[in-house]
Amino acid sequence: MRQNRIISIVLGIICILFASENGYGKSTYYFDTKADGTAYTNDENTVNIKFPVLTGNTEKKRAITKAEDGWHHVLISWQPDQDVRQDELSVEFALDFEPDFWWAPHLSPENGDCIAQHVFRSPAIIAAKGRETLVIVPDLDYCGVKTECPWFMDFDARENKIWLGMTQTKIHRHVGYKKIPGMVVPKDKINLGFYITAYTDESEVANPWAKVTDFLWQRHARKLYEAGQPVSTPLDRYVEHTYHWAFSSWKDSVWQEFEIDGKTVGAPQFIVNFSQSPNYPGNWHQREFLSIWNQAWFSSLRSATGLARWARRQNNHGLFEKARKTKELALSAPFKKGIFPSVIRTDNVTVEVNGEKKVRPKGWDEAYWTNSNRSPRNFGVSEKWYHILDASWTSLLMLRWYEDVEKDQRLIDFSVKYADFLLTLQDEKGYFPGWLAPETLAPAKVMSQTPETSMSVTFLLKLSKITGNKAYKDAALKAMNIVIDEIIPQGRWEDFETYWSCNSYGNHHYVGKKFERNNMFKQNNFSIFWTAEALLEAYQETGEKRYLHWAGRTLDELSMTQQVWQPPFIYVPALGGFGVMNYDGEWNDSRQTLFAELFMDYYKETGDRDMFERGVSAIKAGFVMMYCPENPGVKKLWEKRYPFFGPEDYGFTMENYAHGGYANPQGAGMGTFTIYDWGNGAAAEARNRIHDHYGDIYIDRDRKHGFGIDGGLRVSNDGSRVIIENINNKPREIKIVFEDGSSKTMQIISRLVIEE
Repeated sequence: MRQNRIISIVLGIICILFASENGYGKSTYYFDTKADGTAYTNDENTVNIKFPVLTGNTEKKRAITKAEDGWHHVLISWQPDQDVRQDELSVEFALDFEPDFWWAPHLSPENGDCIAQHVFRSPAIIAAKGRETLVIVPDLDYCGVKTECPWFMDFDARENKIWLGMTQTKIHRHVGYKKIPGMVVPKDKINLGFYITAYTDESEVANPWAKVTDFLWQRHARKLYEAGQPVSTPLDRYVEHTYHWAFSSWKDSVWQEFEIDGKTVGAPQFIVNFSQSPNYPGNWHQREFLSIWNQAWFSSLRSATGLARWARRQNNHGLFEKARKTKELALSAPFKKGIFPSVIRTDNVTVEVNGEKKVRPKGWDEAYWTNSNRSPRNFGVSEKWYHILDASWTSLLMLRWYEDVEKDQRLIDFSVKYADFLLTLQDEKGYFPGWLAPETLAPAKVMSQTPETSMSVTFLLKLSKITGNKAYKDAALKAMNIVIDEIIPQGRWEDFETYWSCNSYGNHHYVGKKFERNNMFKQNNFSIFWTAEALLEAYQETGEKRYLHWAGRTLDELSMTQQVWQPPFIYVPALGGFGVMNYDGEWNDSRQTLFAELFMDYYKETGDRDMFERGVSAIKAGFVMMYCPENPGVKKLWEKRYPFFGPEDYGFTMENYAHGGYANPQGAGMGTFTIYDWGNGAAAEARNRIHDHYGDIYIDRDRKHGFGIDGGLRVSNDGSRVIIENINNKPREIKIVFEDGSSKTMQIISRLVIEE
């Protein structure tokens, strides 16, 4: 339970004072029933709540009850005796104070826009004035149950108003939601409910998400987690599917091997699509250009690190050599002074195949180096420009390979060459720039002071630790401090993906600027992750508690983009997956496997078991979208989209679900392609990395906590014993890692007892 001062509540007109479980409740809020609604007040700040009326004078019932830990639950119910046509049914919250902070999971930047239930991953609206914090959470037990009456949230920071209710919506832009008329409330009981709390935040640093992340995890996620969601299959089975798919059944499309300067290099290509299945009945098509990337998303070196770990564990020399070829490709990137490109690619040509004109790639003998085309093109930054974020990420991965896989000195030399150049780019405040011009290497003006800097912090701290060069550490901490001062408090989570991926909304007029109606930036959780990771690294390197406190705040903010429940309108297992940004529709995005271990690392420093459980759920979520027999429900959805799929396609994995902002039981939301380095290969890497560091079971004897990381394993503590259950009841070997880093491998059939 996080340390916040919880406010006591008065229900109705009767004053009931109580303290939270932590004993911090002193301020008094109460519900005061009025003729036209209810006021939630502490006599200084008031929220006037206006309850909706269903057309036809339908009788409504309203119940206000005390929930746990300073929360209150409000439930409104109707029982119409006929269908009722009404465009909107919503509660209005009017705040009589002026918050200086707002947060919601999605932007609703124009009047008529809203936050549709599709993006209710960890839904809440937060308004704060200083450390006085108000939180409203939809009651997910009722959300989305009536398909005719989808839920929504909305807020207008200019008017200090919040809404929660039901309405029909349409998708506009990529991906926003606008209210539309036409809702029909069916002749049946209908419920609309929410939880509300107000409290004074007494965290070391203001953390408006701590209380609500705890509430959502305890109330909704914990029961799914304990039931083994989102997958209960041993994760190595998915890894086996991944590598068989990439290097056997789909190898002709996926694996690429060629020579650079007399060296054999290789890697899976950037992207393949459903038409490249061995079972596809027609002529396949090329989705993009043939390429291999070492970029912040699509990192062949990251995936190769996972392949190397697996090959070592399985004693598979052939796969280890493939991993080494990918390492050689990364080391082959040509330097310009101290910077290097991130993409090697070929161009496409149009050819005739069986009477059809098809796009086909040129051969690798015509390949050339360039950079990611996910760049601020509208500001003149093309794929020819070097991206510091990509270079720092690739160099960090080289250091991790050196530490965990093999001591190849070339990896250190490469990283030092880049780091020495990187230090010359740091500005007076401490930021590292975004993009460098291809000829002059002058930094672009756009996106020159962003949280992309945090990636360079993590890289430089790691390099300082390995080399002992204090200059790297000093530069990193200077950068970390400016991110703390200027980025985190504002929620200015802008990076390349925020505006220059599939979602360009706002990239002309809102870069570096908040949307007025919501008083929020367009935000992407990738940069939240980089910053949380850098903060934890800074704490571990310096021992300064303030870095740990800021890491906790930032991880809680990241947690608000994680899926904590199983909605009735999402047709794949949802627990633990992540969305992307506050103006897009993805569920189960591939970044979840990149994020997973950071939550576990934070647990090691703090003992917050929710964090470890979030990490476990995230790594499992990385395999939910795989086409294979172990995911029977998802397999059926794939086959509705692609009836020709068969065993040769086991391992095919879309990078996310319902990206377009909607889903249905007929397979809408299943996608069309696999990016090995941002899909199955990335998930396999994370599984293999976490297996090396935390095993299949992690036991913290000091704190008396135990966690089943691998699918199908459940851990409980019985006094001085740890009980491990294998819910699949199939004999297997498991690796157990303890808090001191020691480990043991044991056999389990159904139950195993470890004496502490």
